[in-house]
Amino acid sequence: MPHSFLIFDFGKDEEAAQQARHKVEGWKQGFRLGDKILIKFERDESDSPAASAAKEDAAENAASVKKSGAEKNSSEKKGKSSAKGEKENDSGSHSTVRLFVRLDFSDHEKLSLQRWLDRIPNEEPFKSVEAEVVRAGDAAFDETSELFEALP
Repeated sequence: MPHSFLIFDFGKDEEAAQQARHKVEGWKQGFRLGDKILIKFERDESDSPAASAAKEDAAENAASVKKSGAEKNSSEKKGKSSAKGEKENDSGSHSTVRLFVRLDFSDHEKLSLQRWLDRIPNEEPFKSVEAEVVRAGDAAFDETSELFEALP
């Protein structure tokens, strides 16, 4: 049986998305599900003028760090930490987060699949967000499957 997808749109609530990830990881370990449940995030970052300026500043800092010879290691560490801090601020305020959960149960596990399809959207971090279920045979299944495989 091909897999099914649950897609949750957390909007800009990165903290709730991370709580959801933690919940799924706990289920994977607790129920020994292994690769039967896989999760991936899709972050859609919109470039606002402030975000673009911050990215340009980070790029300029990185370029100047590479040019300095003697202080390269210490400056590079400072440049990376400041660029990382800017990126975290950027992603928290300007990105939308979607969580993809792929359920991959075999044909003889139809009952388990149905139970997980019913359970996950009703649990705490998931029930407050918009959810979409994509099953094999749905019009959007191929597109969703390709998107899932392309996500890091």
